[in-house]
Amino acid sequence: MLDSPVSASTDAIASPSRETQAAIAANAVGVTLRSVTKKYGSFTAVENINLDIPAGSYCCLLGPSGCGKTTTLRMIAGHEDATSGEIVIGDRRVNDLPPAKRNTAMMFQSYALFPHKTVWQNVEFGLKMRGMPKTERAQRVEEMIEVVGLSRFSHRKPPQLSGGQQQRAALARALVTRPQVLLLDEPLSALDENLRVKTRGELRRLQKQFGMTFIQVTHGQDEAFALSDRIVVMDHGRIDQIGTPADIFRTPASKFVARFVGDNNIFMGKVVSEAIDGSSRVIGLEVDRLGKFLCHGEAANVGAEAACSVRSDRLALHPYPPADPAAPNQLTARVVAIEFTGYVTRVSLLLEATGEEVTYKVRSHDWLTHSVSEGQLVTLSWAIEDCIFLSH
Repeated sequence: MLDSPVSASTDAIASPSRETQAAIAANAVGVTLRSVTKKYGSFTAVENINLDIPAGSYCCLLGPSGCGKTTTLRMIAGHEDATSGEIVIGDRRVNDLPPAKRNTAMMFQSYALFPHKTVWQNVEFGLKMRGMPKTERAQRVEEMIEVVGLSRFSHRKPPQLSGGQQQRAALARALVTRPQVLLLDEPLSALDENLRVKTRGELRRLQKQFGMTFIQVTHGQDEAFALSDRIVVMDHGRIDQIGTPADIFRTPASKFVARFVGDNNIFMGKVVSEAIDGSSRVIGLEVDRLGKFLCHGEAANVGAEAACSVRSDRLALHPYPPADPAAPNQLTARVVAIEFTGYVTRVSLLLEATGEEVTYKVRSHDWLTHSVSEGQLVTLSWAIEDCIFLSH
């Protein structure tokens, strides 16, 4: 009779041997996409993507559902054919190679474990299909199961495991073949919040230990920020921005990225001035009924329609009326809601001039120093360097 699903805690992630780490790190390669397009009939799922992912890096493809990120991952894996363009893994063009010949491993959202096989048999499967000798196979499987903390559960089958343990088993199965690139399709989406946070830390630790190239699809910005060396933000089948987590968070390149990656307040307007201030470019944006805002950004065309964004945590809240009515980048707003969310307090305000809603966020500890209540009129302001110019 089979045991019931376990609730016992899983062992901690362990370090692989130095020999294993060295062998896998030496195998890591980069991935390059050159003008890659994928069409399904008249529908274009991915359009003219150019992307270089360095060897040994952790890259996250980030975007909403339907943006083309999973299709891109599946084309790298060979589960989808590119309509045009080149996919290069290492120094090999792989467009015409089947998945098994690309030296990648795919970790699916559903884990895709064999329910009738034990953890050991699931992890061993790929090596067995490759004809690896039994003794060497056993050594590899034993080490990898230990690395992911499942040694005590190697005899159990997937239905007897928790979701987190199934995720570890799938990871061990992917890593044991020592692929050049590990592809992960939203591997944490089925886990609860606490386990998801814990598991993403373990994923990052393993990637650093192995020095392997990881490419992961996610729609969660927190996940992408926590895991990746670089983030590729996608929208409607195109790449909108590529950068480090800090780059994407601090300096979004477009209105879409600014909206997607967090609580940015976005103002639409027209470029009316451009000047160099030391090493920075200061752009003047005239916003209807709100006046002229000064922001930092790249080159702008005077007269062009554009926008700027200010993160909700970079706003400052002051009593009304303002001490200096002529100071740049300040607005009058009325507090309509105050929400305590734990570490952070979120304040919703309506601009007096337009009725538009803006968001102010502050650490809950610091909020205690404010004597502000709902319905109160306040002044909002922000520094020029915290106002990011968005050309599109």
